[in-house]
Amino acid sequence: MKIIDKIKKFEEDNELFYSFEYFPPKTEAGMENLFGRLERMSELDPAWMDCTWGAGGSTADKTPQICKFAQNYVGVDVLMHLTCTNMPKEMIDKALAEAKENGVENILALRGDPPAGQDKWEAVEGGFSHASDLVAYIRKEYGDYFCISVAGYPEGH
Repeated sequence: MKIIDKIKKFEEDNELFYSFEYFPPKTEAGMENLFGRLERMSELDPAWMDCTWGAGGSTADKTPQICKFAQNYVGVDVLMHLTCTNMPKEMIDKALAEAKENGVENILALRGDPPAGQDKWEAVEGGFSHASDLVAYIRKEYGDYFCISVAGYPEGH
């Protein structure tokens, strides 16, 4: 279910709600631990679960796995973070296709932080420079399938 629809319903019913946010672990043992934790914490009935996209795109392969598990096996709606950092268009396409294939309907589009060791953020060749570019691309390719949220910087561009 789209998060915006959940939020509207909670507001109509004057109900409080909350979500949990997880980051992908670095090891396979950490992944197994996280899957167990997702199952246990789903019993607390969060409105949804967020899964971050590792700094510099470092967990591009793990974030979709976690989202698939939470959405399809745990049964909690997911908000998948997706950044522009170190992500050429082909990797964005793969992540979005996997998200849709796995029933994930919610994306948090972010520019992302500079990769470790870099002071200045730079787009990769064939990538996106701003979250707004990523949002426009998602809308062009997927229409209204995804509920897209964003976080931004106060500087204009």
